[in-house]
Formats: sequence, C-alpha cells, structure tokens
Amino acid sequence: MSRLKGKVVIAQGGGPTAVINQSLVGAVLESRKFPEVTDVWGALHGVRGIVNETFVNLSEATTHNLELVAQTPSSALGSTRDKPDAEYCNRIFNVFKKHDVRYFFYIGGNDSSDTVRIVNEHADREGYELRAIHIPKTVDNDLPINDHCPGYPSAARFVANAISGVNADNAALPGVYIAVIMGRHAGWLTAAAALARKHDDDGPHLVYVPERQFSIDQYLGDIDRVYKQHGRCIVALSEGVWATRNDKGKEVPLAADLMSKAGREPQVDDHGNIQLSGGALADELADVVQKRLGIKRVRSDTFGYLQRSFPGMVSDVDAREAREVGEKAAHYACWHNVDGSVVIKRTGDYAVKYELARLEDIAAKTRHMPDEFINAAGNQVTDAFRNYLRPLLGSDMPYLERLWAPAAKIL
Repeated sequence: MSRLKGKVVIAQGGGPTAVINQSLVGAVLESRKFPEVTDVWGALHGVRGIVNETFVNLSEATTHNLELVAQTPSSALGSTRDKPDAEYCNRIFNVFKKHDVRYFFYIGGNDSSDTVRIVNEHADREGYELRAIHIPKTVDNDLPINDHCPGYPSAARFVANAISGVNADNAALPGVYIAVIMGRHAGWLTAAAALARKHDDDGPHLVYVPERQFSIDQYLGDIDRVYKQHGRCIVALSEGVWATRNDKGKEVPLAADLMSKAGREPQVDDHGNIQLSGGALADELADVVQKRLGIKRVRSDTFGYLQRSFPGMVSDVDAREAREVGEKAAHYACWHNVDGSVVIKRTGDYAVKYELARLEDIAAKTRHMPDEFINAAGNQVTDAFRNYLRPLLGSDMPYLERLWAPAAKIL
C-alpha cells in the first residue's frame, strides 16, 4: 500500500497534564522525518481549532524550541471540551479536504478517543483517505487496554508527595484531614495517595474510590476507629464517590447528591459529565465529622487542577513514555498506514511495549481499578496496587525521615 501524501494535523484535547507536550513533540519531530508529510500543523484548542481553521505551522518550529516545550506542563496548543456531533465532524472533514490533511493525531483521554473514532468513521463513509491516531493521555488512568496512561504517573507522584507532606504536618499537629482528589469514575489517582505510607501509623489511613459505594455512616465509623487508635486520621477520597442511584439505576456522585439536597442544580458539560470541581464536597465531609464525631480539629482540601500540570513533580518514566507514544503515532500512521489508538503494555518486572488498539475498543470506555487493588472493606488499597504504581513514579521520590530518639531521662 502506497503511503499517503499530505499534511499532518495534531491537536490536544481534554484536561492538560505535566507531560502531554512530550507526546506533542514526539509526534511532530517523527512526522517531520517522513517525505510524504508536506507540513505538520497544530490545531489551537483541539477540534475547535480545526473547524475554526486556527492552525500553527509546526514544521517551522525549531527543534530547540520544541524540546523546551516538551519539558513544559499543560497543553501548548491549548485544549477543548467540545464533543463533535455529526454536523461538527462534517465541518472537520471539510477542513481536512480543503487543506489536504491526510494524518490526524489527537492527544487526549476517553472523550478525545471517541472524537478520533467519529472523525475516522466519517472519513471512511466519504471515501476520504485519512489516517487517524489517538495518542493516550489522562491523569485519570482510565483508558481500556492500557496498563497505564501518560500523565497519570506524574499526577500520581504529585498526590503521593502531597499526602506525604500532609502526613508529616498532621503528625505534628494531630487532627482529621480530608483530601478530595480527581477521579470521576475511577479511583486510580486517589489511590496513589497510599504511596505516602511508610509506617503503619502513616496516612492516608483511609482511601475511598468510586469503584465502591460510599456510605457516610461507614466513613464516620472508619474515622472514629482510626482517630481513637492513632489520635489523628488522614482521608483520601475521590471526587466521584457515589452513595445513591437515580430512578434509572445510574450512580449519582455524592457531590451532585449533596448539591441537589441543598437546592443547587449540578452543572453539566458538553459530554454530559456533572461538574464535580470546587470545595463543596470537602467542606461537607469535614463538617459532618465535626458535628457527628465531635472532633474539633478537622481540615479539608480539594486538589483540583493542582495535580494535573505541576512542574516540580514530573516522573521521568512518565516523560519518556509520553514522548514515545507520540513517536509511535507517527510511525503507525506514516509508516504502517493504519488507524487506531496507541496503547501501553507492561512487560517483565518493569518495562513497556507499545501496540495499536482499535479505536472502538478505547473510545468512550472507562477502565476501573480491579478488585485486587482495593481492600475488602473498601476503605484502603492493597499491596498489589502499591506494587503496580511504584515503578511509575520515577527514580527520585523524596524521602521523609522520622526522628528516632529515646525519651530523655529526667533525674
């Protein structure tokens, strides 16, 4: 099969990460090596940039500039939450035809992979030769088939180190601390807090993820038990934990349920996702501990965007793999003339290989934490999860030491 000759368009979608630009630069630099590629364009703000025809010519970016961008967090091209429907995809297709775009690389998560699928199917129906590759990215770590997703290890590293610092703080001034961490449908990022534990009495003492139904009564009982045992308690909780189902049997996030009971209508984005950001959930969970357990010193934080693009906590493993999935996208499209989603597979003690999965096997699907990663009580993770995550965090994790000294003898 002859190789397609034409332009490459690369875009970034969804939430930024600390290493998404590594994937961008990997795809750009590899694409520029192929003589069939006439230009490499970047679409500003995802698919919106395509339909608005707002492109930058990445063929003219210097390698030095691109390498510095690769080390910079967040999405250099800008991002979007737009969800293309049939009419939107037709506009994308018309822009591609107008500018002779033959290669489309979209770096993103669940919704972005679905966008690639829709655009690819539209091109097939129209008989237009287009190679469409989804490049994985999400701090939520919830793309199917992948062992893990670029962006997750660095965000997990941030969470583990942040909770490690909180644990040291909480040991000095004991009380209850509650951290609400990103994770709409899957608890991978919240679970990373468990890597802060080095001693039996270290936090997080409790970890709650969306893979298990959440109970306020169990939550209070767990905190009461831990607080009585250690005189303090640290909780890591996913923003997407749910306690009830609606009349259709669908899980209702605890945050949305609390908003509804307070008379506030939860906001919904273009993908139908309920907005879970903000500090309301953390405040409510702290308030109920104070009122029902009578513990005075209770503090809470919502990590929010902090964990996504923090420049000081990039995992070297994450940066390397993010670069390589971008490079592999160019290889699959330009060398092998195929469509699909690049996936990461783990081999051996810790190594990875890259494969190409069908878009329909990735698009709009969620990979949850397996049962063996969550304890029977649903309030902590297991050693199996810690062993899974540890090699992803990088080679130079900070180490916090305790003071070990006997009591002074008072004469």
